[in-house]
Formats: sequence, structure tokens, C-alpha cells
Amino acid sequence: MADGTAVDEHTFRALMASHPGGVAVVTTADGDGRPYGFTCTALCSVSLDPPRLLVCAAHTGRTLPVLAARGAFVVNLLHTAGRRAAEAFAGRAADRFAQTDWRPGAATGLPVLSKDAHAVAECRVAALHPSGDHTIVVGDVLRSEVRSGAPAPLLYGRRQYAAWSPAGLPPTP
Repeated sequence: MADGTAVDEHTFRALMASHPGGVAVVTTADGDGRPYGFTCTALCSVSLDPPRLLVCAAHTGRTLPVLAARGAFVVNLLHTAGRRAAEAFAGRAADRFAQTDWRPGAATGLPVLSKDAHAVAECRVAALHPSGDHTIVVGDVLRSEVRSGAPAPLLYGRRQYAAWSPAGLPPTP
């Protein structure tokens, strides 16, 4: 706005809801091995050399302090059959991990959602940048895996889940 005031929270939420994104569950564990995680659509690649990505974590969540202390996390990119996990990790369920199958990751030992993710990145924290009510978490990718034959990626936009579909997209050159 010309006078320098920002849009209100409702208007900003409406703007961001109109931009669909892939759905991920970010996981970590505390020093006792207790798993933590949250649903995330604020995710993007940062660099190819070194392989680096970022996620945004809310200051009010329980996962961010554990992730920062552990210095590592896993990004689980969900497929359409993982919608239940997306909903569980977005809510306030006491034991989110009881609602999904998981195993320790090969590089970090942190939770990998074995049935709900079509791709996984195990990361070491490279930087933490507080920004507003979230922290931008930059991670160096230590190991990744992509499951062939998995269901289509899960998207979230306009406050609803949907499957990614290449229908209607122009062919790649």
C-alpha cells in the first residue's frame, strides 16, 4: 500500500491459499528419540551446489526448538495416499506418529514416513533465519530417495487437498 501499511492476516491468508503447493511433513527427534513433526507447504530448493533446501517452521509449534537443537530434519514429500498424514501433522494430535508408518532414515536416523511419502530428503541444518512468526530453516541435503510407482504428489491450495496431474500441461521440449 502507498501509505506503508501491510495487508491484514485474513487478506494475506486468502492470497497464499490461491497459490497451491506441494505438501510435506517435516520430521525430527529429540535427544531421547521422541519424534516430532509438522505439515509444511512452505518449502523450496535453494541451491544445487551444495544441495540445499528450505522449510519454514512456526515459532508456536513444538517441532522448531527440537529441530534446532538436533541440527537435522527430514522432509517427507507426500503423495495423495498420504493425505491422512498431512491432516494429522497439521493438527494438534497428541501422538501424530501413531497415525502413520515410519522408520529411521539411513543418514540421520530421523523419522521417514515410509508409506505416505513419494520422496524424502534427510537434511543437516545449515542456517536458521527468524522471520516474522516463522523461522526459515535452511538444510544441506545429506541423502534423498524418490519412490518410483508412488501415487501422484499431494497438493494443497484454496484450502483443499488435490492430486497433481500433468493433464493439460504442455509437453516438455
